[in-house]
Order: sequence, then C-alpha cells, then structure tokens
Amino acid sequence: MRSEHFHSTDEELLLTADGELPAHRIAEVRAHLAACWDCRTRMAEVEATIADFTRANRQSLDSQLAPIAGPRALLRARLAELSPEPAVSRWRHFQFSFAVRAAVCFCASFLVAAIVGQVALRHNPSQPAKSSAVSTERGIEPDHTLTPGAMRQVSLNDVCSMQHEEVVREVPTPVRQEVLQEYGIANARASDYEIDYLIAPGLGGTDEIRNLWPEPYSSPVWNAHVKDALEERLHQMVCAGKVDLATAQKDIATDWVAAYKKYFHTDAPLSRPAEEFGGVEKGYTVLAQAMILGRK
Repeated sequence: MRSEHFHSTDEELLLTADGELPAHRIAEVRAHLAACWDCRTRMAEVEATIADFTRANRQSLDSQLAPIAGPRALLRARLAELSPEPAVSRWRHFQFSFAVRAAVCFCASFLVAAIVGQVALRHNPSQPAKSSAVSTERGIEPDHTLTPGAMRQVSLNDVCSMQHEEVVREVPTPVRQEVLQEYGIANARASDYEIDYLIAPGLGGTDEIRNLWPEPYSSPVWNAHVKDALEERLHQMVCAGKVDLATAQKDIATDWVAAYKKYFHTDAPLSRPAEEFGGVEKGYTVLAQAMILGRK
C-alpha cells in the first residue's frame, strides 16, 4: 500500500468516485482519505463537481423528451380494449384494494411502534426521549454534505498575525442569502442565525460557501455564541503552541460541540458567554479564571 504521506492524485480520486479503479486500489484510496484531511477535502470537491455535471446533463436531456401525456393516454386506450372489464370497474377495484392494503399497513406500523415504545420504556423508564441537550437542538451542527469545510494554505505565522477583525469577519449579505437558500431557510431575520464559518478564518478557513452554514442564535445550549468562544480559544491555543493548527482545523470541522468539550474541559458551555463581559478578549480572561477556580 502507498504511504499515507503520498497524496492521491485528482485522477485517482475521480476514478475512485466512479468506482473504476480495481477493488484493492479503491480500498487503498479510501484508507488514505480516512487519514488525510487535504485529500478528503479534494474528494468532496470532485464529488460535488460530478453531482453538478449530472444535474446539468439531466436537465438538458429532460428538455428533449416528448411530453408523456400522449403515450400515457394511448396505453390506457389499448389496455381498455384488451380487458373485458370496464375501465371504471377496474379503477374502483384498484382503489378499494389500495385502501385495504393501506389500512392494514397503517395498523401494522402503529402496532409495531407501540410495542417498540413499550419495550424501550420497560428497559429504561426514567430515560427521556432525547438523551442529551445536543440531540434536541436543531441546526447546531452543519449538514456536512452541504458544508464539509474549506481551508486555504496558511502558515502558523499567517494565522497568528491576523488582525482581530479578520479573525471574526462578517459574511457579506449576498453570501448570507445564498447560504440560507441552500439550507432551505426562508424569511430569516439577522437576529435568528449567524452565517458561521465551520473552520474559522482565524484557523485558516475560507469564505467559500462550502465552509458556511446558518447557525442559530436561539438554541438554548449550543449556539453561535458558544462556537464563537471556541474559535477564539483555538486561535489563542494554536498561536501559543498548545495545539497544532491541523488538529484544531480537523476538530472544529468534524464536530465543533465535541471540540468545545475537549478544549474547555466541560460537558456543557460555560455559564456566561464572552459577550457579557464587554468583548471576546475580556470574556476569555474571565472564562479562564473561572476554569482555574473550578479545578482547585
């Protein structure tokens, strides 16, 4: 097997996506992708390009097809001629049969659901329907098929020399509307969502739409304010040499809630976000003091 230090070529990624490589080579490429963040990002770009091409090609072919109404009417007429039973009677028989089957399926599904619910309650009667705050909050994690994350090539010096306004830069309004549309969110107020970077600019994240998603402010536990605190903390730790830049990028892109728990050493957000202390930098001082006191 090729060493994981040798990255896969674009041709290998394309052939892997199409399933045209030998089985053992596909297995090797998949194993490399599991360990290589750069190649996995490029693979996502290849797959997105294939999907765009397929959609464009399908739309072009659809416009060339003849309307289906004529052939469908002809088929019905031929079937009516071949069948001794009137079409109306057959249609009523079909409706009745379908209704009976639908009723039977619904009753069976309801019975199975009731049995499963009873078994679950019997085995764990005190367990709530959702076992954690994370599972009850919608939208706190991005859809990774739409937002896999995107990075630019940066050095540690580039990251740590960024001005604060570059680290926490705002997303332009046209891009904001595009992200909301991609996620199917209509009539959103600015106070409802932060169009957030999955990988923050202060960690080498780009302004591409693949690195953006609408993160709700209103989630009761894990929300945009909490992720902002994580981004600032990781930026400080990377520049202090406490965390490798690639590790910080991977952790926040894979599961930012898990990253928050890892780097703040807590299972829940700290009680007061930085904004309450008159700014992010001052807020971090207070948060750090609270953590030190909590460990004593």
